[in-house]
Amino acid sequence: MTVHTSSNRKLKQATDFAVTDTMTAQLRSNASRELDDVYPTRLSEPLESLWLERQEEVVRGREEKGPLSQAQLDEFERKGFLFEPNFISGEELDELRRELDALLSRDDYRGRDFSITEPDSQEIRSLFAVHFLSQRFASLAHDERLVGRVRQILGGDSYVHQSRINYKPGFEGKGFSWHSDFETWHAEDGMPRMHAVSASIVLTDNHEFNGPLMLIPGSHKVFVPCLGETPDDHHRQSLKRQEFGVPGREALGELVARHGIEAPKGAAGGLLLFDCNTLHGSNANMSPDPRSNVFFVYNRCDNACVEPFAARHRRPGFLAHEPDTPWAPEQ
Repeated sequence: MTVHTSSNRKLKQATDFAVTDTMTAQLRSNASRELDDVYPTRLSEPLESLWLERQEEVVRGREEKGPLSQAQLDEFERKGFLFEPNFISGEELDELRRELDALLSRDDYRGRDFSITEPDSQEIRSLFAVHFLSQRFASLAHDERLVGRVRQILGGDSYVHQSRINYKPGFEGKGFSWHSDFETWHAEDGMPRMHAVSASIVLTDNHEFNGPLMLIPGSHKVFVPCLGETPDDHHRQSLKRQEFGVPGREALGELVARHGIEAPKGAAGGLLLFDCNTLHGSNANMSPDPRSNVFFVYNRCDNACVEPFAARHRRPGFLAHEPDTPWAPEQ
């Protein structure tokens, strides 16, 4: 008979966890090898073409399967995004804004890995994993008004791959380079295919002077490979100022020439849904008015991440959540 002391039990538990982590990593690696990478990126040399054609459908659900009308679904299919004014209003909006202020004012969040500050100041730029930090935002992330729209677009059930608050303070909020979120999630998180959609609820008025999100309509129909090997721990730099994973100017210029640029603007409470591959960016906030939004990324359950396609290691858990796996900040 074997008698386990307390230290032996702890050692066995630690070994079990290590074995489990190793097995999970091996399964992801095997899955990555079995998948054809139809979206190569972070290349050493450019491809002959400026972009690759998208392989997946954009809208997979039908009008009768959710709250979006056929006209709205057609607009999302055509442009890669859809803006709905007045999605939230009244006391519900006020409550969300109070929760935003409470989270941003927490001194114990400053300096943590999930709290990203502006490049040249200590103003919080983004607060990640917000639906794990706040019960109010957790309820919103799983609200059927959002999930129903996402299910309708994706054609299946989803989980929250990432959540965050974006805050662009007045006068000091810096812009963000043009990029496709999918390019980053594919390269650095191991998201296999374009089966994800983002939902952004604006919590302050968005106008042309406070750095609203700009999108290139129609850009979701192609994938623009990017140049440069992904540095280790790239997220530490890219969340402040992105240099890798940024499309080339020739491709951007051609896409803008074909499709133009749009910046959905409006009063607080509007909802912006956009495809994971829609190219977007933002200018600096040169006005005194802050710009903030809460942002949820929904990934279809059968599209769970594997090993990264263009990075040595996956990004931390606060940036890329696992299905049905809770996250908590390290103490």
